Amino acid sequence: MELVVKRHRCTHSANCVCLKGHISEDAMYLVFKHMNWNPKMIAIFSGVCKWFDEFAKRVLWKEFCQARAPKMMKDLHSDGSHIVDGNWKALGKLLIYCSGCPRGDLFSNIHVPIPGHFVYRTRFSRTLGKSLLPPQCRSDVLYVSESCEHLDQGEEGDLGLFRGILKSFAGSNMKKMLIERQATFHPNEVCPYCKTKLWHLMQPNMIPSSASTRLDADDDSVEYYVCLNGHIIGSCTLMPFSDSEDTKEE
Repeated sequence: MELVVKRHRCTHSANCVCLKGHISEDAMYLVFKHMNWNPKMIAIFSGVCKWFDEFAKRVLWKEFCQARAPKMMKDLHSDGSHIVDGNWKALGKLLIYCSGCPRGDLFSNIHVPIPGHFVYRTRFSRTLGKSLLPPQCRSDVLYVSESCEHLDQGEEGDLGLFRGILKSFAGSNMKKMLIERQATFHPNEVCPYCKTKLWHLMQPNMIPSSASTRLDADDDSVEYYVCLNGHIIGSCTLMPFSDSEDTKEE
């Protein structure tokens, strides 16, 4: 599921109305600032033509990310690290969109399709992210969302889906370890946020036991992928509520 329905995008052909001229970038900036960088409007606006889409990637998605998660964005850009222009759209989508598991074959504990969907508000935690990193990579910085709960999934039980981003992934210990352990890419699936290849961390045994504890998940049920741009997508089987946690009226 995409942010908006895909449409043919303008390539500035002879019959393109954009040839008559665009409104200035300064004016567009003020319009979307007034709308508080509404992500749905940015997505719709991006489908108008190629020029609009490039402006949204370069300016509007960046402003949206900085307005939605200012502390997280500041940390991701500290120490000389940065997000290359063009990846702001992917990061914006990651902040507000649970990718689900559309074909039901990405994770070993999910055998039924789970559609992606928007999430109104999600907290991303650096502390939670640290618990998902192997001991050799604890100096890396990983922001991970709280689990998006998909309850009563038949035989699968209650499932949690999470997403995140690794700071400066290109120079991270995580990437070095994946290469050293000769981890392979998923043969078919790509990152739902930036469309690059995915490394499966279960393969080189890089997911620590602390991940299950922090995610309130069954032992050994946590698995996740990291893409070439450092985006994380993962799943787990959530622990069932105990009798003491159930709320019943008698």
